Amino acid sequence: MINGNIDGIKNSILEKLEELFEERVFKEQLLSEKIIDILCFCTNYIDREISVAIDRRGEIKDISIGDSSTVKMPQISIKQKRLSGVRIIHTHPNGNSRLSAIDLAALIKLKLDCMVSIGVLEGKLNGISVGFCDVYNYMMIPKTSLNLNLKEALNFNFLERVYEIEKLIKEVDDIDEEKERAVLVGIDDMEALDELTELAYACNVDVLQRFLQKNHKAEAATFIGSGKLEELSLICQATKANVVIFDDELSGSQARNIEEVLGVKVIDRTVLILEIFAKRAKSRESKIQVELAQLNYRYSRLIGFGTVLSRLGGGIGTRGPGETKLETDRRHIRNRIAELKEHLEKVSKNREVQRSSRSALPVVALVGYTNAGKSTLRNNFCEHYAPRDQRISDGVYVADMLFATLDTTSRMIVLEDSREALFIDTVGFIQKLPHELIEAFKSTLEEVVNASLLLHVVDSSSEYALNQIEAVDKVLEELKCTDKKQIILLNKLDIVDENRIEYLKGKLSNKKVLEISALNSYNFDKLIAMIQEELPESLMRLEFKIPYSRSDINAYIHENGKVLSEDFKEDGVLLSALVDNRLKNKFKEYILEV
Repeated sequence: MINGNIDGIKNSILEKLEELFEERVFKEQLLSEKIIDILCFCTNYIDREISVAIDRRGEIKDISIGDSSTVKMPQISIKQKRLSGVRIIHTHPNGNSRLSAIDLAALIKLKLDCMVSIGVLEGKLNGISVGFCDVYNYMMIPKTSLNLNLKEALNFNFLERVYEIEKLIKEVDDIDEEKERAVLVGIDDMEALDELTELAYACNVDVLQRFLQKNHKAEAATFIGSGKLEELSLICQATKANVVIFDDELSGSQARNIEEVLGVKVIDRTVLILEIFAKRAKSRESKIQVELAQLNYRYSRLIGFGTVLSRLGGGIGTRGPGETKLETDRRHIRNRIAELKEHLEKVSKNREVQRSSRSALPVVALVGYTNAGKSTLRNNFCEHYAPRDQRISDGVYVADMLFATLDTTSRMIVLEDSREALFIDTVGFIQKLPHELIEAFKSTLEEVVNASLLLHVVDSSSEYALNQIEAVDKVLEELKCTDKKQIILLNKLDIVDENRIEYLKGKLSNKKVLEISALNSYNFDKLIAMIQEELPESLMRLEFKIPYSRSDINAYIHENGKVLSEDFKEDGVLLSALVDNRLKNKFKEYILEV
């Protein structure tokens, strides 16, 4: 059976290719003359690349047809400490037998015995190139023999070379071909490139080099221009990078054009952020939100990202719905998007019910740049001000990396005047936060929309703190939350000096600002006082002891407050209730001291 793109291919050509399955090649032989003749004839006739996979016994295991320049590689089992046991013979219809960057990337990624390219010009052989894996500095690298003639190719003892390479591989303690090694690419903005480095770290990617192009306007075809792209290709070859990450969003055609030149996987900042979210999502809701964002982003890029990915597979950008995106029908994706939106609508309705059940309580929402210290503040602040019976160790995950936590969490806190409020942690924001993520996480971010007060946590130790504040404000503007009461908290006071804090406070003189240390609980007393001052007058939790002779008071509190518990004692009824100031003053003689 002939695989790949066989649309429009005559049956006579397919039958001629089928003849190859009967062909056997000697174990030591690279390929046979018959294979060359049939591949040259068929390639010339259909003007498409043809690929043949041969195992070490000389049996042809797969034949595939691609477009004018590419074919999809067959599924190959990759074993540790040895090569795959398969060699790929394929044609280049343009007559140039030189192995492309994509050919060499596939050779290393699939650990092929060898990769052979046959240049076909007017139906005739125009040279043969052979690529082998090699080992240098504990890494797999390609080594090529260029433009062999027919006699040299037929007499080439490839098996001897393969055994030598496998011996090298077995002697090496650690060759991690699966580890993602990246070159980062940005335009004009070193701050964004610094942040892209942190994002790559959060996704367990090794950053080998950073490539910043200054004074440049993005080009429609290749984003950075053909000259810079050649320079980037040399960097990838020198560093043995297997992925290139662009700081700005690429179109599908740009990604495809860049991949064809570099021969490695190409992704952008948005794909990287989506990958981090896919890894970190824990709750069912956040997983749905991430998948929805991925599908929305990739829907218009089904033929963009992944030219190399379709050959190589795995790694960033392939998690979840992306694994088979080139084979996924657009209609199926639309249906899946509709399903996910329906799920999120149900989640949103459930949240609305939850909010209505706690409508008496004001909401204090933590917002801020990712890794600013929101989760640390939430954990430590609630340890100080949660109701005594709720001061248990249920803190959210904290780590010094971007997007350590995604799920919204809430805890009740008690103010100094006995009022209660909900303290809510939210997902961190970031510059160039993908619009798809904002849309998908709107059900979560509704907590921000419905909050009475926003605590904007800022990493004051960051040299880009002011830019990060601006980025958060842009997201709040998109959520239409700019009119909310807001306190800016200059966090990480434990690692910055006083001059830095004074500088930031000077720049934020038109806003309410408080310096804190979430880690050391510094200025928490001032923070609780500011929260109390900013929150609207609301209900407070009080304990009443009502004599049985005043059942009218009991009924009044039930009707005008929110009774949390009721206990009948010998000398009266003990009530725990949420009440306003008016009710508190009316029955203050029955309030128990806490």
